[in-house]
Amino acid sequence: MARTLSAPVTVAFDYTRSTGPVLGRFLTGLRDGVVVGARTSSGTVVVPPPEYDPVTHQQTTDFVEVSPAGTVTSWSWVPEPVKGQPLDRPFAFALVTLDGADAPLLHAVDVASPEEMSTGMRVQVRWADERVGHITDIACFEPAAERDAVATEQPRSGDMPADADVDPVTGIITPVELDYVYAASPEESAFYRGLAEGRIVGQRCPACHKVYVPPRSACPSDGQPTSEEVELSHEGTVTTFCVVNVPFMGQKITPPYVSAYVLLDGADIAFLHLILDIPADQVRMGMRVKAVWKPEDEWGTTIENISHFSPTGDPDADYETYKNHL
Repeated sequence: MARTLSAPVTVAFDYTRSTGPVLGRFLTGLRDGVVVGARTSSGTVVVPPPEYDPVTHQQTTDFVEVSPAGTVTSWSWVPEPVKGQPLDRPFAFALVTLDGADAPLLHAVDVASPEEMSTGMRVQVRWADERVGHITDIACFEPAAERDAVATEQPRSGDMPADADVDPVTGIITPVELDYVYAASPEESAFYRGLAEGRIVGQRCPACHKVYVPPRSACPSDGQPTSEEVELSHEGTVTTFCVVNVPFMGQKITPPYVSAYVLLDGADIAFLHLILDIPADQVRMGMRVKAVWKPEDEWGTTIENISHFSPTGDPDADYETYKNHL
């Protein structure tokens, strides 16, 4: 039996959020090369500043500038960094209590080996070459210069300077990404191998005789295992569809265009694909369409071997033939 297929998959999007006045003040400070904390009702200074006081629950308003130098209170070594971490070489994650603050800040410390790390060591901020108002404006911490190693705690300031409100950071964009390996079932693997050969393969339930594409290991109607392979037509009927009018990042087709469920001839379940070669406002339920394949030298083992579906020019299907597949 052929081995099942697997492939790496990345799901990613950019998460956009407004910062609000408190985190916005902190991020504005980073952009301007200043570390900003906040004094709570108990008198402690916290970095980054909390949006609300943990005791009174009032919004934080007493901002304090603290030193970019501080002391490591605890740390953990990262021997094999992964994508998205602050450094692409082994480093330490550490809790650093900055001078003038009472609570530690978590960030990376750039040292060559764990032997160079110790609790109580003095470190200082290494600023990013280009700062935009993000936590990554602190590229990392590094061991402090000799003159900083013997420095005493910096005095805490009172209110922030008036120019702290000039051109404040009000929003940030954070990329979110998940990498994983998708393992196809034996039935899905047969479907994908079929696509690599220019075929559309489904499976028939032995009890109700319904044909499913893509195939699945058991019939969703009666739970019977499916085993009989069925090669399906490359033509079908549009059952339902959506006109995409809104552009978004990563989009490969200029809107408007149509994403539709196509019920292939001989199948009992529709599957989703693009309808092109026709103005979006002319696509309709019941329209007969056919698969348009990419050039064979571009085929892999994915549904993208089918570029899109295109109108056949045949008369629309009768509603009775697809009404149960909407």
